[in-house]
Amino acid sequence: QVPLVESGGGSVQTGGSLRLSCVSSADIDTSVLAWFRQAPGKQREGVAGLTSLGETIYAYSAEGRFTVSRDNAQNTLYLQMNSLTPEDTAMYYCAAGFRGGGRLWASAYSTWGQGTQVTVSS
Repeated sequence: QVPLVESGGGSVQTGGSLRLSCVSSADIDTSVLAWFRQAPGKQREGVAGLTSLGETIYAYSAEGRFTVSRDNAQNTLYLQMNSLTPEDTAMYYCAAGFRGGGRLWASAYSTWGQGTQVTVSS
């Protein structure tokens, strides 16, 4: 069983919105979940994180435009993205299995989804 499955990516124009979803299997640690993204030729960067207690953290680029949430009953993590710009174009990944460190550090997570592509055109 694939531990994390993302969906919801697509192509939108500048100013548009998308809602990403990430469904997790029941047997992984979801105490802290996060969204990351990686554009071609760039390092993977943290976008938003959320603990099981509802504590959130956002990258500066996401603050005020993106909202991370979770539905524990459905084992689903969401990322609502508004006011999208071409700079948001990337493959977006869901991460789980937090093992300590910064919540927006890729090295802090042991489990990753396969990603969902977001493309924003001008």
